[in-house]
Amino acid sequence: MGRAAAAGGGAGGALRWFPWLGLCFWAAGAAAARGTDSGEVLPESIPSAPGTLPHFIEEPDDAYIIKSNPIALRCKARPAMQIFFKCNGEWVHQNEHVSEESLDESSGLRVREVFINVTRQQVEDFHGPEDYWCQCVAWSHLGTSKSRKASVRIAYLRKNFEQDPQGREVPIEGMIVLHCRPPEGVPAAEVEWLKNEEPIDSEQDENIDTRADHNLIIRQARLSDSGNYTCMAANIVAKRRSLSATVVVYVNGGWSSWTEWSACNVRCGRGWQKRSRTCTNPAPLNGGAFCEGMSVQKITCTSLCPVDGSWEVWSEWSVCSPECEHLRIRECTAPPPRNGGKFCEGLSQESRNCTDGLCILDKKPLHEIKPQRWSRRGIENASDIALYSGLGAAVVAVAVLVIGITLYRRSQSDYGVDVIDSSALTGNSLLLNSAMQPDLTVSRTYSGPICLQDPLDKELMTESSLFNPLSDIKVKVQSSFMVSLGVSERAEYHGKNHSGTFPHGNNRNFSTVHPRNKTPYIQNLSSLPTRTELRTTGVFGHLGGRLVMPNTGVSLLIPHGAIPEENSWEIYMSINQGEPSLQSDGLEVLLSPEVTCGPPDMIVTTPFALTIPHCADVSSEHWNIHLKKRTQQGKWEEVMSVEDESTSCYCLLDPFACHVLLDSFGTYALTGEPITDCAVKQLKVAVFGCMSCNSLDYNLRVYCVDNTPCAFQEVVSDERHQGGQLLEEPKLLHFKGNTFSLQISVLDIPPFLWRIKPFTACQEVPFSRVWCSNRQPLHCAFSLERYTPTTTQLSCKICIRQLKGHEQILQVQTSILESERETITFFTQEDSTFPAQPGPKAFKIPYSIRQRICATFDTPNAKGKDWQMLAQKNSINRNLSYFATQSSPSAVILNLWEARHQHDGDLDSLACALEEIGRTHTKFSNITESQLDEADFNYSRQNGL
Repeated sequence: MGRAAAAGGGAGGALRWFPWLGLCFWAAGAAAARGTDSGEVLPESIPSAPGTLPHFIEEPDDAYIIKSNPIALRCKARPAMQIFFKCNGEWVHQNEHVSEESLDESSGLRVREVFINVTRQQVEDFHGPEDYWCQCVAWSHLGTSKSRKASVRIAYLRKNFEQDPQGREVPIEGMIVLHCRPPEGVPAAEVEWLKNEEPIDSEQDENIDTRADHNLIIRQARLSDSGNYTCMAANIVAKRRSLSATVVVYVNGGWSSWTEWSACNVRCGRGWQKRSRTCTNPAPLNGGAFCEGMSVQKITCTSLCPVDGSWEVWSEWSVCSPECEHLRIRECTAPPPRNGGKFCEGLSQESRNCTDGLCILDKKPLHEIKPQRWSRRGIENASDIALYSGLGAAVVAVAVLVIGITLYRRSQSDYGVDVIDSSALTGNSLLLNSAMQPDLTVSRTYSGPICLQDPLDKELMTESSLFNPLSDIKVKVQSSFMVSLGVSERAEYHGKNHSGTFPHGNNRNFSTVHPRNKTPYIQNLSSLPTRTELRTTGVFGHLGGRLVMPNTGVSLLIPHGAIPEENSWEIYMSINQGEPSLQSDGLEVLLSPEVTCGPPDMIVTTPFALTIPHCADVSSEHWNIHLKKRTQQGKWEEVMSVEDESTSCYCLLDPFACHVLLDSFGTYALTGEPITDCAVKQLKVAVFGCMSCNSLDYNLRVYCVDNTPCAFQEVVSDERHQGGQLLEEPKLLHFKGNTFSLQISVLDIPPFLWRIKPFTACQEVPFSRVWCSNRQPLHCAFSLERYTPTTTQLSCKICIRQLKGHEQILQVQTSILESERETITFFTQEDSTFPAQPGPKAFKIPYSIRQRICATFDTPNAKGKDWQMLAQKNSINRNLSYFATQSSPSAVILNLWEARHQHDGDLDSLACALEEIGRTHTKFSNITESQLDEADFNYSRQNGL
């Protein structure tokens, strides 16, 4: 022991006695096991002693320091007399250890557990070749044991991804691979994929794989795989989101099977048959390419015309037969009936007596016939002679009478006056002298509703069309050429006439007719003025232009280049205001005016746009709407259904107008066939008023017309001639095709100031007269009466309602004095200043910008035609095959845009659509008026204008 101590002292060390071990061993300093502060080093082993080596039950694990929070390293061993930590090769000071000791009941061995804290500062201050590490050393009587090295690192996660996923457009059933490289971090970040902010579970979808180096792989793309994908990286420190990648799975369109060939469109002669197919197998989706090729095929067909039979000339008479008759025949062979034609009418055989009465009986002459036989036949012949004699006498008598009358009339002609019955003179005075006004001797008394169909009709209405038969109607008729109608509360007031009861022309007068007034209030049929059609014209050339029918909603857009250079045409447009020539078949109703544009022989190189207003509440579920054209023979034929696919023309149906792209002029109209009872016709209801001749009476006229500007313009024009005043802003009534009638009533009339005729406060119009009105103005008249002349204000309500349908209330608040009335504007004059606008000023898009758009979007790319995107962004999603047949689809789409936006010219919406496509960043709304003028000037200069 002394040698060991001496030797140890000579070597700078000493034998140290460790009371807690009960052993003495060589230590390299005086403070072994006291930590690194004094430079003491604990022995790696101790002298052998009976027992076992320590066994670690728990070893320290790798740990990460999050932010500034220290971590605890823990270890547990048995049997262990002492446990110390060594970090980075140096012993940890004893004071930094926290130990616990226990006894293992099963083995009776001593168990010791020790842990220490490691701070962020300690890790950051260490600058070694490897990570900061710590290790446990445990002692027992037999020796020491060392645990595994546990590394301690500072955890972090950087903000930026090394690679963000990129959006893709893939065809259906194609493979999708989205790459993601998460940000650098300790520990390494785990990656999770989100689709539309929802986690993706690749275990539940075998088509998706997220295991390959953080990438997302979709083996076969489905439509449901379209969406926004995000790569999410996370570790114990933080979470990071990548930029979202938009995946679009598109479907290229495919043609369906051809339909069967239609029947020949003509019953006789040369016509055509067609068959069609749709781009629905599958339909293009998500920007997929539209089907290439034609959607409609036509072939010529020839139908055999039916040929009616015709008779040949009669044959010669046959030889006289023993029966004293001869025959002749004819055949139906000139030509014979073919292809279902009619057989000849009449007899094919004719016979007659061939002996002029000298007939031979039983092959013997008449004078050889036995007397008894002659006597029997003589009796019969005697009766025939008597009959013929009577007929001859009657003919002679008639001839003598006719001659006598003729001579008598000639003898009276010397006086120069036709002899006419006196009753004819009194009854037909209008025929004798149309300039003379007949006396009114006819009156009518009634208390029922007064409801008229079209006060502008060319013909006087019959009594049944004006009034329903009532029990208290009294009619006096003296002449069928004169009619006078009067309204009164009781039968004795026959002379008081009701306003609006006369179906006259444009020069109507709504004044009351008094019985004492000998000036008749009647026009004969020939004096009724006829309606003139609305018409406008303009001269257009190669630059195109716009032709507008003021206040009707009808316009015509001639695109630039539609007319060849150095040519100009006078183009006209008109609206039929007379009786519609298109007669409805069955449930089909006329939804628009009949619009004519021409000249019909004009040929255009680019489709022109015709805008026609309509009155249908547009819904493909309730209406089947057709475009029809009148032929030169005056018949109407269907051009197309609005929902059909066609390459001959294009129809775009907006809520109040239909824009049609056509290549030939003519007369066009829209018709609709209701599919369900929910089909709605939009009616415009308005109330007009004016004073009658009687200062105490005031007339209200309620109109229900189709909701088209031209239909309402007829009413306004007529009311202007009569001095009528619009009393309330017109309103829309949704009239359903459910067969229920229309009721019009006057409500809330001020008592003690006004009164209305009994039984006339509510009037009912049958469903058919409203539904099939064919734009003819329908109105009901109400007559109010003041109690005193001092009453100058009228306040009431007009209720217009369809039974089991829509209802509108018109609030009337007016002064009957003209000086105090408020004027309500009939129309906005936005399109009435320049009906014809030739040249660039007619277009909202400057020509130079239009050329750039067409050059950009007519160019094909890998995914299809870009003009398809332009069409979709402008809500043109149907019948795209029509545009595919045009030389410049983009130009035709822009022409349609011009037709739809002739009033607003919303260039900002068009610019937004272009920006969404990503093909241009030009902001049209920033183009100033000076820039527009400069663009037009440059274009005009380039074209030598």
